[in-house]
Amino acid sequence: MFNFFRRKKTLEDSIKSTPETVENIDNLSTTEPPTTTETAVQSTPLAALSTQTNPTITSPSSPTDSEQPTEATPTTAESSGWLTRLKKGLSKTSSNIKHVFVGHKVDEALFEQLEEALLLADVGVPATMRILEAVRVRVKKERIEDAQDVKSVVKEELIRILEPLEKVLDVDTHKPLVLMVTGVNGAGKTTSIGKLTHHLQHIGKTIILAAGDTFRAAAREQLAVWGERNGVTVIAQESGDPAAVVFDAISSAQAKGIDVVIADTAGRLPTQLHLMDELKKVKRVANKALDGAPHEVLLVIDGSMGQNALAQVKAFDDAVGLTGLIVTKLDGSAKGGVLAALAIDRVIPVYFIGVGESVNDLQTFDAREFVDALLDE
Repeated sequence: MFNFFRRKKTLEDSIKSTPETVENIDNLSTTEPPTTTETAVQSTPLAALSTQTNPTITSPSSPTDSEQPTEATPTTAESSGWLTRLKKGLSKTSSNIKHVFVGHKVDEALFEQLEEALLLADVGVPATMRILEAVRVRVKKERIEDAQDVKSVVKEELIRILEPLEKVLDVDTHKPLVLMVTGVNGAGKTTSIGKLTHHLQHIGKTIILAAGDTFRAAAREQLAVWGERNGVTVIAQESGDPAAVVFDAISSAQAKGIDVVIADTAGRLPTQLHLMDELKKVKRVANKALDGAPHEVLLVIDGSMGQNALAQVKAFDDAVGLTGLIVTKLDGSAKGGVLAALAIDRVIPVYFIGVGESVNDLQTFDAREFVDALLDE
């Protein structure tokens, strides 16, 4: 569970060529672009960002040997702690489903209660019908008379539905690996970036964060806080073109041999077409900065949104081609079944799930572990 990322024996050589300037990229203004400031947030607060003709580059000080990140070595206690938090986070969803199998005989009334419980958990109609069909077939074929055995059948079917969503984020495919993170306001996008940065550092990766949300000062400040907490460089500007910020971040990562660039983007609703078009532009400019970038386009969705999350996935996938999902706030409601709905509607890998505010409450998605936490006592 705690082997967060699949690793290769070798890394690609660092790209040493000096990248192009951001001028004239994707029809950017020919006037002098907004100044981008690269801030070593360990030593310089966000308030100290200044506007200059050329970007100011300040690198974090090199850590001592004792401070160097090392490979995470999870203990039994850590693994148990995550499972406990996962069960606690899913408890609202879990209680609504598990009560169906307590004190009931196996009959049509149980099937009806199970259907209602699954729908209330936002499992979705297609996934609910698939589960019920499997239960009916198994009950008849195996002559199941104990409701707890029916629960076991439900668990098996849920695992089969969710397993296609399992995928490990491979951070060794490119150097730098460019991740573009999208989502609506309030989904937990910037917080998830901070937590993801923490996990990447635990496997020895170096990271640059791009504050691509140039519309909200609070977003830049929040990302700067996470940068300071994790000791990583944040590329930011007070206003201007988000694509220029991402371009500069990728250029800096290439020049310095950084492993990963994580680009934050402004929160937007799928119905805001002009903002969705801007997101497409950020993606195009990233590709101009580095061929093939962004290598991963991640959508952060609020698990408590239930079926509304499906609409978000469709809209963002159609606009920018999603490669993975981060599902947050599964502890905030009784709608944890939305993952099953996603698995039926559009199979996009779920790289991480979040069930709390702690930096360790964002973990890789494991279908069996998720279902065990959902339905086990």
